[in-house]
Amino acid sequence: MGACAALLALLLALSAQGARPAEGAVGVNWGTVSSHRVPPPVVVDLLRANRIGKVKLFDADPAVLRALAGSGIQVMVGVTNGELSAIAGSPAAADAWVAQNVSRYVGRGGVDIRYIAVGNEPFLTSYQGQFQSYVIPAMANIQQSLVKANLASYVKLVVPCNADAYQSASVPSQGVFRTELTQIMTQLAAFLSSSGAPFVVNIYPFLSLYQSSDFPQDYAFFEGSTHPVVDGPNTYYNAFDGNFDTLVAALGKIGYGQLPIAIGEVGWPTEGAPSANLTAARAFNQGLMNRIMNNKGTPLRPGVPPADVYLFSLFDEEQKSILPGNFERHWGIFSFDGQAKYPLNLGLGNPVLKNAKEVPYLPSRWCIANPAQNLDNVANHLKLACSMADCTTLDYGGSCYGIGQKANVSYAFNSYYQQQKQDAKSCDFDGVGMITYLDPSMGECRFLVGIDDSRSSAVASCGCGCGVCCGVWVLFFWVFMYLRMMGSV
Repeated sequence: MGACAALLALLLALSAQGARPAEGAVGVNWGTVSSHRVPPPVVVDLLRANRIGKVKLFDADPAVLRALAGSGIQVMVGVTNGELSAIAGSPAAADAWVAQNVSRYVGRGGVDIRYIAVGNEPFLTSYQGQFQSYVIPAMANIQQSLVKANLASYVKLVVPCNADAYQSASVPSQGVFRTELTQIMTQLAAFLSSSGAPFVVNIYPFLSLYQSSDFPQDYAFFEGSTHPVVDGPNTYYNAFDGNFDTLVAALGKIGYGQLPIAIGEVGWPTEGAPSANLTAARAFNQGLMNRIMNNKGTPLRPGVPPADVYLFSLFDEEQKSILPGNFERHWGIFSFDGQAKYPLNLGLGNPVLKNAKEVPYLPSRWCIANPAQNLDNVANHLKLACSMADCTTLDYGGSCYGIGQKANVSYAFNSYYQQQKQDAKSCDFDGVGMITYLDPSMGECRFLVGIDDSRSSAVASCGCGCGVCCGVWVLFFWVFMYLRMMGSV
């Protein structure tokens, strides 16, 4: 089926199903590209303790979805870019995806799945169009699968787009979609408008500041700017508003200027670049939350805040690619183990963030460089450790920058040791490493202790075909979680 025919069938199905109005709220992106994963039930407790009612996932991890069952948290699950081709080319593949990742979890006491993200920034310039032709056909097939499953009136499809999908020669009112995307964006906007779903965009003022030495620093934040952008009757004092309204203008030029817009990702990293630090991250995120709470909107949409805003991100993810920069591993409002990095009022009832409880840490022990050993030939060991584990905090802009050569080696050794779940062999390094029970952390430089994920692994292993014993454990687990949620245990 061609893209246009697929779209027509899609719109006919949607018009029969009706539209559900959007419910604006603050949510978070829950990424899992880490070797130190907090067990999903502990994460769900953390979300509920902070009254975070919406979460955006980048896939449909079974362990994560099982933990979200019965929580009342609204969920966006993701079709990965790698899955788009198969789903676009096969209605049966779409049926299987929906059955496996949506239908099996929804229902009374299940997971409140509200959105399916069809790809993640599939139109990104750096992808050079490799996913572009799959998006609309994949959406058409998934929509038909939802219709068959009687879920199309409740579960909506969206496509998280990078802000590079649109551009402006100078001011927001001149915003247009990239020429090669105009047709597909018109099709996408038509689908979203018919289904009652928002246009989802990821906006990162930090990246504008990071990538351009000429970008005014104060324009990246919300306290006003000495370099405002004047656009006819409108004046822009921050990059977020300017970027948002550039999208509004681009949508207007294809006939969908009133389409609701949700922010799929927005945030500020805490290290990994000169402008990435705790103070800046707190200033940006709190400024953003304050704007959302006061319903100020933007010059082109005064008094109309985004439909939803998903902060990026919940946790640091130390296994992410650092090709864009070291900051990629440090976007979390919480550290990898669910401990708040700075005070932040999300406007959800808690004046500050609450920390995760009952985090199953590994024993309190660390791997360091043996002080009795010569470090002259340690370069290869250091390279091995940092190629596997995260050493970005040792670089300029990191919390452990400048701690000295021996401490650098110890930090790298320990990062690798914890990633290997404290396997004693992983601290050998030809006799240069040694295990210590004294915390070697210094100042703001924290030598981590890893997480024992065996509990979550035990739960995750209970998939299809694991037998009656495993099924009994799953039943017991969810009864316990339900009673805990109701306050009975």
